[in-house]
Amino acid sequence: MTTVDEVLRYLNELDYPAARDEIVQEAEREGAPIEVLKALRGMPPVEYRNKDEVVRSAKTDIAQETPAEKAAKARDKKHQLVAEYLRNTT
Repeated sequence: MTTVDEVLRYLNELDYPAARDEIVQEAEREGAPIEVLKALRGMPPVEYRNKDEVVRSAKTDIAQETPAEKAAKARDKKHQLVAEYLRNTT
C-alpha cells in the first residue's frame, strides 16, 4: 500500500474536477510508482472535485474511518449479533 502523501505528490498539477482516469493519467505522467497507481485505479470511477475527495477514495494504508462511518457502525446492531447456534445454551 501507499500513503496519502505519496498519492498527493503526483497530483500537484492536476486541475479539478477530474475523473478517475484523468487522475491516474496525471500520476502516470508524473512518474508515480505502481503502488500509487494501484491506489488510484482502485477508486470508484466518478468525478472528483478536489484532492480531499481523492484522498478519501484512494486505497491508502492510512485511510481512516470518518466519524460518521464509526457512528453508523455503532448504531448498526446486526454486526454485533451472535448466531443462535453459537450462543451458550446452558
